[in-house]
Amino acid sequence: MSTVLRSSSFSVLTLTGLILVAVLAGVACGSPAAVSTREVTLWKPMGAWSGRGVMQTEAFISTTGTLRVQWETRNEDAAGKGAFSVILHSGVSGRSLASVVEHHGVGRDTAYVSEDPREFFLVVDASHLDWSVTVDEGVAATIPDTGRR
Repeated sequence: MSTVLRSSSFSVLTLTGLILVAVLAGVACGSPAAVSTREVTLWKPMGAWSGRGVMQTEAFISTTGTLRVQWETRNEDAAGKGAFSVILHSGVSGRSLASVVEHHGVGRDTAYVSEDPREFFLVVDASHLDWSVTVDEGVAATIPDTGRR
């Protein structure tokens, strides 16, 4: 009977020792470091248009309502004669939602619009110059923070 007790005692001691070694090894190695993340906006292309004069773009659907409008005017007929405007419209009702750009002469810029998600279209009105417009939709994303921005 004492042999059985020694075997049981030895098994309990061995098991306790193995558990202790495993716990200490886990503490020494540490758990994986938490990954640091940051929120960013990714820009999805919705459309690009260019021309001279007036244009109504085809409709595009934004699921976020966050829009970036990049525009450029060039080749003005005579200094001071060029006029350029971009108006955002609802693709559902057709009503005007926002005057995105009002500019005279040659130039370039970026405008941001925040609206409810829906179908949209642009009306571009330009005189005495060439123009180009791109629209991108902002989409929120979480990415690993590498320390670089």
